[in-house]
Amino acid sequence: MLTVEQKAQVVKDFQRTEGDTGSSEVQIALLTFRINDLTGHFKTNPKDHHSRRGLLKMVSQRRRLLAYIRRTKPDTYRELIGRLGLRK
Repeated sequence: MLTVEQKAQVVKDFQRTEGDTGSSEVQIALLTFRINDLTGHFKTNPKDHHSRRGLLKMVSQRRRLLAYIRRTKPDTYRELIGRLGLRK
């Protein structure tokens, strides 16, 4: 689970302008950190299917946001996946 301080740091690192908390880049970054946190949870709780459904919803939401950015701003897309370590 992201703490308030961690979430603020992620928003600060990925925001476009001061006070930007809802841009696609920020949303993708927050989803990525939540997804990475949940994958560790499933290593210790493999039968937690309710949380797995939430994880799949987050992955789908991130995929849709990434497709939007790839379509509208290809340079931002390449920089974002590089910073987050996606698409090896």
